Amino acid sequence: MVSTTAVPTDAELAATLDGDFTSAHAAVNGTRLHYVTGGVGAPLILLGGWPQTWWQFRKVMAPLARAFEVTAVDLRGMGGSAKPDSGYDKKTMAADIHALIGHLGHESAFVVGHDIGASVAYHLSANFPSAVRRLVTLDLGVPDASWLSIPMLPATDEQTAALAHGRGGYPWWFSLNQLPQLPEQLLDGRFRLLIDWLYGHMLADQAAVDEDTRRIYAHAYDSPEAIRAGNRWYQTMRQDVADLATYAPVTVPILTLAAEDTAGILREQMADKGIDVRVIAVPGSGHYIAEERPDFLVAELMAFSADV
Repeated sequence: MVSTTAVPTDAELAATLDGDFTSAHAAVNGTRLHYVTGGVGAPLILLGGWPQTWWQFRKVMAPLARAFEVTAVDLRGMGGSAKPDSGYDKKTMAADIHALIGHLGHESAFVVGHDIGASVAYHLSANFPSAVRRLVTLDLGVPDASWLSIPMLPATDEQTAALAHGRGGYPWWFSLNQLPQLPEQLLDGRFRLLIDWLYGHMLADQAAVDEDTRRIYAHAYDSPEAIRAGNRWYQTMRQDVADLATYAPVTVPILTLAAEDTAGILREQMADKGIDVRVIAVPGSGHYIAEERPDFLVAELMAFSADV
């Protein structure tokens, strides 16, 4: 990627990828989604997380495009997609993706979701099971009732020290993102500070996400409108938990790839979410698997889809 002072457009970024990728928009489910697509083969949908955009999949899109028609999506409220006032519960966002799959001319697709995108992908599988051939979630369990009691304070001095050095399981941003108005007042024009803290906290290898990419993400969120939209993914989580309670375990096979530090937790959280669930720890990776271990991710996706 060429380093310039100005942040490239989505179309310019898409053009840097091997595989003839193009940037486009679709009016679906009462909103407007941006996506980047390329390649030939079975459809594969990539759904990203906070605070990133479709660009988080840049390292895996070209190799996957040799076997799939790859579509990386900006979720409702993300990047080049619309940022409406409502519709940020994951059931509605799943309906966005179901409509997009149809817009792309498909009845079903392989679906991969990271972070917030993993939750959207799971709700897609629960509500539209015939639309998902297989589901892959990246370093996130599906928010359930256990998420309502996540501790907010370290319990020991050792945990306090770990958090101070950028480690530990105390997601304070879940609470920050619940607040109206204050996040955009604090972060408007300063979002790069949050980008760097989160990567410092959850990235095993800081070099895996370069300066240009951090500028791209900061630019995508560095406005009150974008900050509010990202907050709403978190503000709807109680509704997501309530919706989840109405679902039966999904029947589509699920592969969850997890950072080494979170694999044990995710084995517990995902155990009752489906009838065929496998959790694999990704060696040498933190939270951002597609950016840290792209070769590992591509290999696992190819193997997981091979017998379908």
